[in-house]
Amino acid sequence: MPKLLVVSLNYKTPDMTLRSVRSALVAMQGLNAELVLVDNDSGDGSFEKMQAELASADWAQDAPIRLIQSGHNGGFGAGNNVGIRAGWSDGSKPDYVYLLNSDAFPAPDAIKLMQTYLDTHPKAGFAGSYIHGEDGEPHITTFRFPSVWSELEGSMRFGPVSRLLKNKSVPIGVPESTQKVDWLAGASLMMRQSVLDEIGLFDETFFLYFEETDLCLRAARAGHETHYVHDSHVAHIGSVSTGMKVWTRIPQFWLDSRWHYFTKNHGRAYAVLATSMHMLGGLFWRMRRVIQRKPQADPSQFLRDLVLHDLQAMVRPLPGKRDAATPIPGRAAVEGLTE
Repeated sequence: MPKLLVVSLNYKTPDMTLRSVRSALVAMQGLNAELVLVDNDSGDGSFEKMQAELASADWAQDAPIRLIQSGHNGGFGAGNNVGIRAGWSDGSKPDYVYLLNSDAFPAPDAIKLMQTYLDTHPKAGFAGSYIHGEDGEPHITTFRFPSVWSELEGSMRFGPVSRLLKNKSVPIGVPESTQKVDWLAGASLMMRQSVLDEIGLFDETFFLYFEETDLCLRAARAGHETHYVHDSHVAHIGSVSTGMKVWTRIPQFWLDSRWHYFTKNHGRAYAVLATSMHMLGGLFWRMRRVIQRKPQADPSQFLRDLVLHDLQAMVRPLPGKRDAATPIPGRAAVEGLTE
């Protein structure tokens, strides 16, 4: 049977993470699978609490699970890379790696369905689940790659333009059937180890956000497809660790990640054009807001922060691969560092 490694990343949410792990262990039954639980340098007793639970709980006895520490908090991609590099307990590499968010709970057949799908669809390098909230409402997790046109469409929020650029919009919506997409959110994402060996792991320059987009783009450029598997269902709370739903200002690391994505994958001139298109659409939207008295749709001073950030980024290098000693401006706006 193919070997599967399940990676769960915790940051200061030990109770929820263990609940997610228990769901994963149920969904791993019948598979040749192990789970590695990575504490992303929480520093709040999370590691010790999970360690005690795994040592004493009946459900954890003889379960194929390991708890390890990342050693530093390099962000979402870096933390998952720690788990991927850990491999199987015998030191070997798996055939598949499955990333499961600490606030995501797979249905009993969700993991098996994705592995079976990859077994039978050799063109697919990555596969992701149908994600829904605990209330049953579907979450949008299927996307197109960002472009200058998606920057205009997304910031303008104007019906005629959105219809004209409907095939450029980043969110695809919730597909009603299994299909090929550009990229998927990393809440429930299965990947071929052979593809990761070819293209590399997550780019750790991304502290948070855009890391899955970049990984899927690298896979696509190497000839590997990303598929959305509708029958694999996973419940997801969403933004529990990041605090994204209550952001009042956009964090610096989000702006850094966006700029790094565009410059790395398309060049600095393209990144400047993307920001210019976003500014054009954003100014149009703000004019409509004043005239039509529409409510605020972005975090406070978002457009100003974006433009000033990118003007500065044009004349200075952004931080490279982060480590625990690297300060993150705006970090107080978030509670944690898993998606």
